Amino acid sequence: MKKEKVVDINTWKRKEIFDFFSNLSNPFYMISFRQDVTALYEYTKANNLSFYYCMCFLCTKALNSVDAFNYVIRDDKIIHLEGRNPSFTDLRKGSKLFHIVTMPLVEDMKEFVRLAKEKSDNQEVFIEMNKETDDLVYISSIPWVDITAVTNERDLADPHAKDDSIPRICWGKYVDANGRLELGISIEVNHRLIDGVHIGEFANKLTELISCLK
Repeated sequence: MKKEKVVDINTWKRKEIFDFFSNLSNPFYMISFRQDVTALYEYTKANNLSFYYCMCFLCTKALNSVDAFNYVIRDDKIIHLEGRNPSFTDLRKGSKLFHIVTMPLVEDMKEFVRLAKEKSDNQEVFIEMNKETDDLVYISSIPWVDITAVTNERDLADPHAKDDSIPRICWGKYVDANGRLELGISIEVNHRLIDGVHIGEFANKLTELISCLK
C-alpha cells in the first residue's frame, strides 16, 4: 500500500510561495541543462543494457531523492508521496509509432531494464489509463536531435489544469563535447511545488548516480 500523507497547508513552510504561484493561470516552467553521460554510455555498452531505460531509471531515482518532487496537489489538498514511478514513451519495434509504458521503479537498474523491455514488448495498447495516476514522472527522449529545450502539451482548458503536479523530463541525443559525451535534458515542473534549487538538486543527484556506475 502506498504511504501518502495529507500536508497541513497552514503550517507548511512553503505555504507563502505556494499561495503566490497559485494565483497564476500558468504556474509551469521549464529548465534545460547539459548532462555528462560518458560513464553511463560506457556502462551500458559494457553490460549490453538499453541507454534509454537506464536513463529512465536514473532520472526517476534522482527525482525521488529530492523531497520537493514528492508533493502533489490533489482535490485541493497537498499530498506527500512515498515516491514517484516512471511513465515513459517507447517506440514500437519496427515502427515510428510510440506507446506510453508505466511501471513501478525497482531497486536494481539491470532488473528495471529487463522489466521495462518486457513490459514494452508485450504492451498492446497505446496507454494503460488505469495506471495514469498523479504519482508518476513523465519521461521521453528525442534521440535524433541535440535538444536545447522542450515544452509539453497540457489541457489548459481543464479547470484543474494548474494542479498538475507531474514533472516532465525529456532528453536529446548525446554528442561529443571535448572528448566527453553530453546530452541536453529538459525538465518542466509546477512552480507551486518546485523551485529552481530543487531542479539543481535533481541535476546534482543525477550526476552523482551516473558517476558511481562501474
